[in-house]
Amino acid sequence: MSTSKAVKISCEFFPPRTEAGVEKLQVVQTTLDNIIQPEYYSVTFGAGGSTRDSTLEMIKLLSAENINVAPHISCMGSTKQQLNDLLSEYKNLGVTRLVTLRGDIPDTGDSIKELEYANELVSFIRENTGDHFTLEVAAYPEYHPESTTPQSDFECFKNKVAAGANGAITQYFYNIDAYFRFIENCQRENISIPITPGIMPITNFSSLTRFSDTCGAEIPRWIRKQLEAYADDKESLQAFGVDVVSNLCNQLLEQNVPGLHFYTLNQSISTTAIWKNLSL
Repeated sequence: MSTSKAVKISCEFFPPRTEAGVEKLQVVQTTLDNIIQPEYYSVTFGAGGSTRDSTLEMIKLLSAENINVAPHISCMGSTKQQLNDLLSEYKNLGVTRLVTLRGDIPDTGDSIKELEYANELVSFIRENTGDHFTLEVAAYPEYHPESTTPQSDFECFKNKVAAGANGAITQYFYNIDAYFRFIENCQRENISIPITPGIMPITNFSSLTRFSDTCGAEIPRWIRKQLEAYADDKESLQAFGVDVVSNLCNQLLEQNVPGLHFYTLNQSISTTAIWKNLSL
């Protein structure tokens, strides 16, 4: 079954660190392609550009198989010349979509900052490549953890849209009201770009809580308590996670969201299980 006419599905990978990891990811990608047929696969970029080379290598590998890819590109840790060189490489590889981010500041706090914010990076890409790339930016329904106020956070998003973003992908969330409140705010400001919900399958309690504490995504108490109860029962935890996230996705689909973007963590089992539960 193709999802292309019903709802746009995309999936995210991170660059594997080993040859075995690359081989495993190719199997995962083939599985996702056979079952879900995503519109594209995004590939992440480490803090301060720490995975720049491996991100590019992963993009080369997938592009060689005629797979639609959308590399993350970050201004944190990159000079303008490095960014221009990378944009040229991506154009030569036939890449037409980028996920455009400020990027995480390295733990050391040291980083090149010729461009400091994501809206500056969007403007830079537009100035240097015109409309060649479809540019996705990040959106934070529950607010970026570094934002001082909800309004300042939304102003940052507006700046990215004004700079030339074509669409946005949200941080993952389990509180659906946060997403729809964000959409209402966009509508009030006449922001009409598609804002695709980011979907995080639940597969491991400790890693999910660690991610969520870092990025500011709330795990509702009722979900957290049930995950705690299943902490030593991996099968029940994953079944519960599939049920919770499937229900979330179906509620989003009922409201005609533009698509769903799955943070796969380089795994296929939970993402495909959720997809099979969707009312597509």
